[in-house]
Amino acid sequence: MPNRLAQETSPYLLQHADNPVDWHPWGDEALNLARETGKPILLSIGYSACHWCHVMAHESFEDADVAAIMNRHFVNIKVDREERPDLDQIYQSAHAMISQRTGGWPLTMFLSPDQAPFFGGTYFPKEQRYNLPGFTSLLGKVREYYDTHQDEIREQSQALVDALGRQAAIGAAHHAQFSPQPLDAAVAQLGATFDRKLGGFGAAPKFPHPELLELCLRHGARAGDTNARDMALFTLEKMLHGGIYDQLGGGFARYSVDTAWAIPHFEKMLYDNGPLLRICTDAWNVSGDTHFRRVAEETAAWVMREMQAPCGGYYSTLDADSEGEEGKFYVWTREEIAALLTPQEYRVAECRFGLDRLPNFEHRFWHLIVAEPMMRVAEICGETPEACALLLASARAKLLGAREQRIHPGRDEKILVSWNALMIQGMAHAGRVFDRPQWIASARSAVDFIKTVMWRDGRLLATHKDGRTHLNAYLDDYAYLLAALIELLEADFRAGDLEFASELGEVLLDQFEDRENGGFFFTSHDHEKLIQRAKNCHDNATPSGNGVAAFALQRLFHLTGESRFQQAAERTLQLFYAQMQAHPSACVTLLGALEEALRPTRMIVVRGEDAALKPWRDALRGKYLPATLVLFIPRGAPGLPAVLDKPDTGQVNAWVCEGVSCLPPVDSIEKLLELLP
Repeated sequence: MPNRLAQETSPYLLQHADNPVDWHPWGDEALNLARETGKPILLSIGYSACHWCHVMAHESFEDADVAAIMNRHFVNIKVDREERPDLDQIYQSAHAMISQRTGGWPLTMFLSPDQAPFFGGTYFPKEQRYNLPGFTSLLGKVREYYDTHQDEIREQSQALVDALGRQAAIGAAHHAQFSPQPLDAAVAQLGATFDRKLGGFGAAPKFPHPELLELCLRHGARAGDTNARDMALFTLEKMLHGGIYDQLGGGFARYSVDTAWAIPHFEKMLYDNGPLLRICTDAWNVSGDTHFRRVAEETAAWVMREMQAPCGGYYSTLDADSEGEEGKFYVWTREEIAALLTPQEYRVAECRFGLDRLPNFEHRFWHLIVAEPMMRVAEICGETPEACALLLASARAKLLGAREQRIHPGRDEKILVSWNALMIQGMAHAGRVFDRPQWIASARSAVDFIKTVMWRDGRLLATHKDGRTHLNAYLDDYAYLLAALIELLEADFRAGDLEFASELGEVLLDQFEDRENGGFFFTSHDHEKLIQRAKNCHDNATPSGNGVAAFALQRLFHLTGESRFQQAAERTLQLFYAQMQAHPSACVTLLGALEEALRPTRMIVVRGEDAALKPWRDALRGKYLPATLVLFIPRGAPGLPAVLDKPDTGQVNAWVCEGVSCLPPVDSIEKLLELLP
């Protein structure tokens, strides 16, 4: 019989609905049961695309004998970390304190009935191996310890809860103390860990870290630092030539297990691809390298083809596994490829993708990477580069068509506001720069879905699936969506988007800001009470909510003239400035907000008839202006705030503003370009 998870919408929870484990979703029923029975809680946190989550499920949670032990000794709670990032943050931090190790998924934590953790780990095999205890024997030992060491558990739990509470930043800098020093220090730290041979920062596993690449590109523009710029461009080039990038279908995998970006952990996450689409666009703007444009085009096409729901919102993830095997959907034998291609196509594909080398996946298969540049391919094949490019395009199309006939990885079709916002921002930015109205329309469809379905009574709900929208939204939902709306205003100004952005800003101040100390809590003031209320400044797999909030609220101030938005952003920077100084490369999203606080955001407002604005758009779309807001507002746009409601002169005019002062309007594109770097 299905367990209680059968009533949930999360694909991850539904994957466990037929387990013999008596799973509960997180909620009053399970927590009250633990208090009433005195049983400890076994909390298991994961997500639908997680390979090791699947492994632990098959080994233990689907096993009737293991389930019987779990059901006898524990109240078992299953949590989707993508739906409940508040719980994941708390218990990942607790795991790190208890074990002195980094966490991950699946996260396996044992809690007392008051939700305080006393033991935990990540993946446990059913029987002892990998230098890990067997889950079956561990369950009995944990329960025995819980029954016989209550006083020790209470003391440890209280100490841990106290330590979690002390994680919040204290002490605030004054604005006059702000300097570019943390920005320079962050770039220096990245330079010290930069892999000059293969790109990226540090050793394997290598993650894309789009926020670090953006920092390097922005620093290159701000400080004229070509080394910082080149670190970003070189890393992106190595990534897009590696297997972390899908050479046939577009889009980036979560991370590379090796230093050369060749073999990924094959899951594709929406939250990686939105920022990477934006960074590839900026890399093209900075360098003019057509490879970056091609990858942006292929990634945008993948998003609209595979990740956008008919309702307009974007799905969350593609699984790493298909047919129970990681990467099976993506890898090839040489014989499979040769059977699909003409001899001429195969020869080009063989050189380009390294099929003439040893298999690079499990000693049997080839995962496609760019092994040779096209000039070298042409030289080897005795063809012109143009002829090789045509043969390669034909080969890729045939391989992609054949791959589409395979059993696809599972897709997590829940729609999360925060992750959607990251993709909306990427699609709007790339659509503006590359003049792709269909990409902007894709982003707008997602915004319209969120506003129509997930915005209720002036508040956001975090997740939607199967017609059900629920869960109180988090800081990231509001901050990311605010930043995405501002990006969309630059791509295609719509007064309703500015009004929506202002409403989001008001909720941030009303429901999330720490009015006494500054900064924003991850959960709202009326959220469920948990053992910790986090207020984080560091970037993780996604950007810091405090960093995005500070950055976006500063820009919202320039768009609306509402000083409370700027003041809240400044209080956030003041609170976390010491953290930025101490750990600059861990706080790079906040550093973006700091950069624009040091030199107020420049804003360009271009007004005129809609049709007459196009040449002005074309002139600016190819310029890399990371610290500048550019708005094209057609004549007759309703409800504009005073800072945007520039006088109608009967022709196109542009105003360049910095802070609260604007230069006299200019009436020609040439004059405007003279005012820009």
